[in-house]
Amino acid sequence: MVNLSRVDLNLLVVLDTILNEGGVSRAAARLNLTQPTISHALARLREQFDDPLFVRQGRTLAPTPLARSLREPLAAALHSLGGVLSTGRRFDPVQTGATFTVAMRDPMELIVLPALARQLAAAPQVELRSVQLRRRGIEAALADGSLDAAIDMALPFSDRVRRHKVVAADFVVVARAGHPRLRRKPTLASYLEQQHLMVTSRRRGPAFEDLALGQLGVHRRVRLRCRSYAAAFRIVAESDFVLTMPRRYAELLNKAYGNRILRMPMAMPALDLYLYWHEAMDGDGGNRWLRTALLDALNKGSVDVR
Repeated sequence: MVNLSRVDLNLLVVLDTILNEGGVSRAAARLNLTQPTISHALARLREQFDDPLFVRQGRTLAPTPLARSLREPLAAALHSLGGVLSTGRRFDPVQTGATFTVAMRDPMELIVLPALARQLAAAPQVELRSVQLRRRGIEAALADGSLDAAIDMALPFSDRVRRHKVVAADFVVVARAGHPRLRRKPTLASYLEQQHLMVTSRRRGPAFEDLALGQLGVHRRVRLRCRSYAAAFRIVAESDFVLTMPRRYAELLNKAYGNRILRMPMAMPALDLYLYWHEAMDGDGGNRWLRTALLDALNKGSVDVR
């Protein structure tokens, strides 16, 4: 076991910065230190780990296998330490500068960001970034601090990721006004006969509603897949395609269209959505402010989003 009292934790910050910036000069600029200071710190790190850590390749420094293996655990450790040091610290969005990064799917932006923008008007020192990450990368990003929070469906994260259920989405069928084969509430048979449009970021595979249909022993034919609900809504308005989607989001989009919003012809389980953050940030004043702002935005908006 390493005696931490003999370890200069500033060296670990330097190592993390060199790994992220890809060179001594950039690390020096990022930390507002001189290049000789960073070079001296790197020499001590090499002695500490008994490894060169970085080797010259042309004009760049390439990390050794040991340095690459340290990247994620080092980032997570520094992130956790930062959370410990900031526990209980008061966060004042008027006076305290902060940049928060939140992962959410594209449809959620339309619901959440307008409400958050109104809150940012009263928090002049706060900046917010909305990003979309692959779901398998969210926990690592929460752990290393590159992500402050995420809003998504139920995901199999470890116990180190905290979660708060924010909504359960119910589904509807959207069809254009005057659709020739859906003049009344659709039956299961008439629903299955339609030309279906699916919104998804995946090239193949079923949607949430297809899993419910599979439990009934039936399936629908999806003839068109696209990535945007806005595009899908226009397609529905100008064709005989029908779209299955979360109700409240459909109601929001339909303000610009005259589509019909119909009940699903079969019972479906609700799709639960959650707010996620890392346990290291439980007591962080800034992260607490962010979580409160997100929950307030979610409660004020229509948030049934796939």
